[in-house]
Amino acid sequence: MAEFVERKRWVFLGLPFTFTKYRIGDELITVESGFLNRKEDDCYMYKVTDVRLERSFFERIVGIGTVVCITGDNTHPELRLLHIKNSKAIKDFILAQSETERQKHRVLNTMGIGHAGVSGDIDGDGIPDDLQ
Repeated sequence: MAEFVERKRWVFLGLPFTFTKYRIGDELITVESGFLNRKEDDCYMYKVTDVRLERSFFERIVGIGTVVCITGDNTHPELRLLHIKNSKAIKDFILAQSETERQKHRVLNTMGIGHAGVSGDIDGDGIPDDLQ
């Protein structure tokens, strides 16, 4: 069972002077934030559909990056793990583990079906058949 625990960091020198912690496990991504009022948000790994790594010039100098997870979660459709170390390894882990969890939970990703040039108009009357 692999798990990453990273803190959000400042872009200036990559110092971890924030109160946000990211815990990336096999089944769950947890974001803990706040100092006096603590907030904890979770996203199941099988809901992650795509992962992107963003690294600005200053982030590359300091050795940090931002991992953006495109999810099917209602609270975080775009979950951003801001300014973390080991961002490339975490992105690769989330990408592989989300696929494993989708297969384990037998989740079929059907986003975008019927949108890429397919109008859904079978009978040719100009009205998509799923609206009738």
